[in-house]
Amino acid sequence: MLKYFLRRLLLVVPTFLGITLVCFALTQFVPGGPVEQRLLQMRGLMGAEGAASASAAKGGAASVTEAMRQDLMRHYGFDQPLHVRYKRWLVDDRLGLAMKSYHYTDKSAWQLIATRIPVSLAFGLTGFFLSYLVCVPLGIAKALRHGTRFDFASSAIVFIGYAIPSFALGMVLKMLLCGTVDSLWDFFPLGGVASDGAPFLSPLARFADRLRHMALPVACYVAGNFAMLTLLMKNSLLDQMGSDYIRTVLAKGATRRRAVWGHALRNSLIPIATGFGGILTVMFAGSVIIEKVFEIPGMGLLSLEAIGTRDYPVFMAILALTSILGLLGQILSDLCYVLIDPRIRFTR
Repeated sequence: MLKYFLRRLLLVVPTFLGITLVCFALTQFVPGGPVEQRLLQMRGLMGAEGAASASAAKGGAASVTEAMRQDLMRHYGFDQPLHVRYKRWLVDDRLGLAMKSYHYTDKSAWQLIATRIPVSLAFGLTGFFLSYLVCVPLGIAKALRHGTRFDFASSAIVFIGYAIPSFALGMVLKMLLCGTVDSLWDFFPLGGVASDGAPFLSPLARFADRLRHMALPVACYVAGNFAMLTLLMKNSLLDQMGSDYIRTVLAKGATRRRAVWGHALRNSLIPIATGFGGILTVMFAGSVIIEKVFEIPGMGLLSLEAIGTRDYPVFMAILALTSILGLLGQILSDLCYVLIDPRIRFTR
C-alpha cells in the first residue's frame, strides 16, 4: 500500500508538468495578449475609459512602429523560445508566483493571490463542511425512511433545489432579502465580505457581521452540491442495506439498528469519500458567477479578471496551485477509501 501512494506522489510531478506546459504554451499563442493590448493602447484604441475616437486612433497608429512591437516582445519575454520561457516561469519565477502582474504592475502574482485566499478559504471551507453536515445525515434519514412521506417531501425539495442554478438562486435571494427596491426584507447586506465600519467593531460584532455577509453566498454554494450528495448518500446506503452481508448479520440475531449503523453505514460512505480530497481545493472552487453576484473578492473573481485582461502571470500561478492541490486531493481521496474500508488494496 505504501508503494502505491509513493508512486502516486511521484506521478504528480510529470502530470503537473504536462498540465502547466500545455496551458503555458496556449497562453503564448492566444491572440489579444499583453503585447497586442499595449499596442492598442498606444494607438489610442484602448484607453483606461474605453475606446478612443477614430481620429485619435488614426493619428496614434502612425506612431507605433515595428521597433516598438519588438521592444514589447522583449519586455514580456515573448522573443525567447518556448522552453526557455517555461523554464524561467517554472524555476526562476517559482511557478510564476514571483512574476509581476501585467494588469497590477506594482504587485506580484502571489501578492494578489495571498489577498484573495483568506476570503475564498472562509467561504469554501464553510460551504464544504455544511454540504456534508447537511447532506449526509439527510441522505441517511431518507434511506431509513424510504418510501415514506418524509422521503417524498424531501425529494421534492432536493430536486427543486437542483433545478435552480446557484447563481439564479443567489440573485433571487439577493432581491428578496437584501434591501433592494423590490425586496421584502432587509436581513442581509447586498454583497462584499464585511461592512465599511467592521474594523471599528468589537470582535463579536465583527464575527456577526461576517456571518451576515457569508449567509447567502454559502447557501448558494451548498445548494450546488445539495442534491447530488444527498441522493448519493441515500442510494449508497440503500444498496448496502440490501446486500447479502446485511442479511447475514440480521440472520445471526443482530438488530436492524446494529446492522445499519455498525456495518452498512461505513461501507456506504465509500462513494462519499470521493469528494473528501476536494477540501484541498476549496479556496479555488468558488463559483465565479456567485462571487460576481455578491461582489466577493475571491479566487474565482481573480481568475476571471486574469483571463479577461490576459494577465498570464496571475492566471498561470492560480493554475499551478490548483493543479498541485487537485492532484494531491485525488491521493487524499484514495487514502480516505483505505481508512473507511481496510479491505481495499490498490496494489492488487
